[in-house]
Amino acid sequence: MAQTIYVSAATNRFSHAADISASSLIAFGSSNLVCIWDPSVDTDAGVSETLLGHEGRVTAIRFVTNETFISADNKGVLLLWKKVDKKWVASQPLQAHKQSISAICVVRDFVVTGASDSLVKVWTITSGDDGLREIQSISLNGRYALALALTRLPQSEALLLAIGSTGREVQLWVRSDDVFVRSAVLSGHEDWVRGLSFQEPISPEGPLILASGSQDSTIRLWNIELWKKQATSVGTLGDGLSDELLDAFEESLGDMGDEEGGRQISLKRHMLTVKSEDGSRRYSVAFDALLLGHDAGITSLQWRPGTKWGSPFLSSTSTDSSVILWTPSSSEGTPLQNTNSIWINRQRFGDVGGQRLGGFVGGLWAKGGAEMLAWGWSGGWRRWRCDSTDLDRWEEHGAISGHSGSVRGIDWNPAGEYLFSTGLDQTTRIHAPLTNGGEIRWHEIARPQVHGYDLLNIVLLNPLKFASIADEKVIRVFEAPRNFVDLVETLNVAKFSEEEHGRPMAANVPPLGLSNKATGTDASPTHNAAVVDKRRPFEGELAAVTLWPEIEKVFGHGYESITLAVSNSRQLIATACKATTAEHAVIRIYDTQKFHPVGEPLVGHALTITRIAFSPDDNFILSVSRDRSWRLFERQPTGEYAPITSDKSHARIIWDCAWAKEGDVFATASRDKLVKIWAPGDKKLWSLVATIKLDAAATAVDFAPVQDGQRRLAIGLETGEILIYRNDPILKETWMLDTSIERRIAHVDHIHRLAWRPTTANQAQELASCSEDGTLKILKVQMATG
Repeated sequence: MAQTIYVSAATNRFSHAADISASSLIAFGSSNLVCIWDPSVDTDAGVSETLLGHEGRVTAIRFVTNETFISADNKGVLLLWKKVDKKWVASQPLQAHKQSISAICVVRDFVVTGASDSLVKVWTITSGDDGLREIQSISLNGRYALALALTRLPQSEALLLAIGSTGREVQLWVRSDDVFVRSAVLSGHEDWVRGLSFQEPISPEGPLILASGSQDSTIRLWNIELWKKQATSVGTLGDGLSDELLDAFEESLGDMGDEEGGRQISLKRHMLTVKSEDGSRRYSVAFDALLLGHDAGITSLQWRPGTKWGSPFLSSTSTDSSVILWTPSSSEGTPLQNTNSIWINRQRFGDVGGQRLGGFVGGLWAKGGAEMLAWGWSGGWRRWRCDSTDLDRWEEHGAISGHSGSVRGIDWNPAGEYLFSTGLDQTTRIHAPLTNGGEIRWHEIARPQVHGYDLLNIVLLNPLKFASIADEKVIRVFEAPRNFVDLVETLNVAKFSEEEHGRPMAANVPPLGLSNKATGTDASPTHNAAVVDKRRPFEGELAAVTLWPEIEKVFGHGYESITLAVSNSRQLIATACKATTAEHAVIRIYDTQKFHPVGEPLVGHALTITRIAFSPDDNFILSVSRDRSWRLFERQPTGEYAPITSDKSHARIIWDCAWAKEGDVFATASRDKLVKIWAPGDKKLWSLVATIKLDAAATAVDFAPVQDGQRRLAIGLETGEILIYRNDPILKETWMLDTSIERRIAHVDHIHRLAWRPTTANQAQELASCSEDGTLKILKVQMATG
C-alpha cells in the first residue's frame, strides 16, 4: 500500500494549460499529466492528485462544472473528466483535431476548441462514452486560434464567439440559429491576439465587455450592447454619415501611426444581427479603451469573478514578468455606463528576476476574486491575496513549483531531513517537510543551482555541500551560504552547529560570469524576509536569491559527464562520461577534500557507464554499462581500486544498480525486463542468486534497510510503475512481490531514480522517485509483514 505525500510538478508552458472551478479547485497540465491542486486548503497541501489519460503534452484545460472539466493535448485529443465517487474518471479519448489543441472555451453544454490545424470546432456535451459530439467546424484559412471566448449576448439566448488567432484581428461569430456565422472583425492590434475574455454586464442596461490582449503589449476593450438608434439632432450627423466620416477620419490617421508606436484607435461601430422569435435584434460593437502598461506581449486575460468588488477588475499577465489588475476610473456616476471609459493600472505584481526569463504564461482568479494566481515560464506559481478590509492591499503567499523538464537525479541529505533534485530544466532544488496548521507538508525551500546546461545527477558530500554534473565535462561543487543555514533552522527542518553560521551570506551570478559567486556578509532583503517572517521562500525568491556559491570545478573526462556517485563515507566521488570506445568508458575517482584524482582511471567497459555505486563499507565500486555488463572493483591497501570480477548476463543495456544496506548483495536493472540479484561466491567471484522477471524494462532500483526481518527492493519501470519486492536476508534466492504501485500513484513515464529516505525503522517508509514525466514524488509505503 502506498500513499502520495508530496508531488513536485510544474505547469506546462501554455496560456490555457490551467483552469479553476467555481469552488476554487485548480486543474493544470504538467507534461502529459493533469494535476489537481486545491489552493483553498489552509494547510497549503499542494498537488493532491495526478490524473493520467493523455499521451501527449496537456495544452488546455477548462472546467464545465465543479465536478466536470475538459482537457486537451498537443496530439489533438480531448478528454472529458467527471468526478464519480470522489474519483476523477476520464471519457474515451476523442481525436478532435489533427494537430495540437491551443484553446478551449465552454458555456453551458457548448464547447469550442481551436487547434493548429487551422480549425475551430464546436461541440456539445453528451452522455455517451466520448462525452462530446461535433456540431460545427470553422476554418481560419491558414491561421490558428490562440484564444477563444464564448458567452451569451445580453437579453438574448444567442451565443457570441470571439476568436483570437495568429492574425491581428478578433473575429466575432454569432450563433442565433444552429450554426455560428462570422458577423464582425475587430481590427486594431498589431500582432497575434493571445488573450480574450468576456465580462458580463454589471447592470441590466450595461454593456457586455470583450477584452482582447495581443503580443503587441496592448489590451483593447470593446463594448457590445443592444443597438438603440438615436434620433438625429440639429448640429449632429446621422448614423449613415457618421460611419463614413469615421472611416475617412481613421484613414487620415494612417500617417500618424508611426508617431504613436504604430497603434491606431479603431472608432468604427460594428453591427451584429441576431435572429429571434420576435424578429431580429441588432447589437453594436464599439471600441472603448486602450490599456497601456505592459512592456511585452500579453499572455492571458481574466475578469474578476463576483459582484462584491463594485467596479469590474481585469487581470493581465505578460512576458514582461508582471501581472496587472485594471479597473475603470470614473469621477462621476457608475463606471461603464458610458462608453470611452478611462481604465487605470490598480495593482502590479511580479517583476521579480526569477520569472524574468519568459515572464508569466497565464493567470487565474481564486476564492471568488480574493486571490490572484499566475504561473511563469519555468512552471512555478505565484499567489497574491487581497486584504478583506483594504481592497488595495495585497500580500504574496506560498504556491507550488516543480521541475519544468525531466527530473534526472535525487539524493537525500545524510540524515534524511531534506531532499535534493536536479533535472533537464537546468535547476537544482531542495525540498523539505514543513509544519503548517499542525500538519507536515513538503515544499521546495531553495534553488541552489541554476545552470546553463541540462543537469543529470547530484550527490551530497555533507549536509551543506553537494556536487552535480550536467551535459558538460565538469563536476561542479557547491557549498551552502548562511542564508540557507538560517532558513533551515528558522523552518525547523534541521539544526546546525554555531560554526556552520560562519559562512558567506549568499551567492549571485556576476555580470558576464558563469559561476555562482559568494557575496559578503549582508543578506539580501528578499531572502531575509523569509527568515524574518518564518516562512518558506516564494517562487520569485527561490529563483533569485537562494543560490549557493560554487566552490570547485573538477575536470578530467574527455566527453560530457553522464553519472556520478559518492562513497558512504563522503570522502570519495566517482564519475563517468559518455563513451563509444573503451578509452573513454572509464571511472575517475576524486577525493572530496582537495578533489585530486585517486589512483588511475578504472577501465574495463566498452561503452557508456550508466551508473556507479559504492558498497556500504566502500570496499567495492560497482558499475553498469550500455555494453550490457557490470564490473566490480575492490579497494586496495593503497586506497586505490582494482578490478576483481565482471559479468555480461543481461541481454540489453543495464540502466541501474544498487547495493543492499547490509552489503551482502547487489542488484542490476536492465532493459531486458530483468532485475538480477548477485551475492559473493568463492575466490572473489559474485554469482547470480535470483532473477526477478518483469513486464517492462527496469530502469531504477534501490534497497531499503532490513526491517522486521525483511529486506525490501524498490524497482522502477520504464512505464512508470514502482514495484516493491521483499526477501528474507538469510534466503537470498527468494523474492516476493510486496507492493505494486500503479501509474496513477507513481509515474507515467521512464523512472530515472529511486531513493529510500534515511530514517529510523518503523512500519511505513518513504520513497522518493523522479521520472521523465517531469514529476518528483515522495510516497509513504506501508510494508506488508510476514
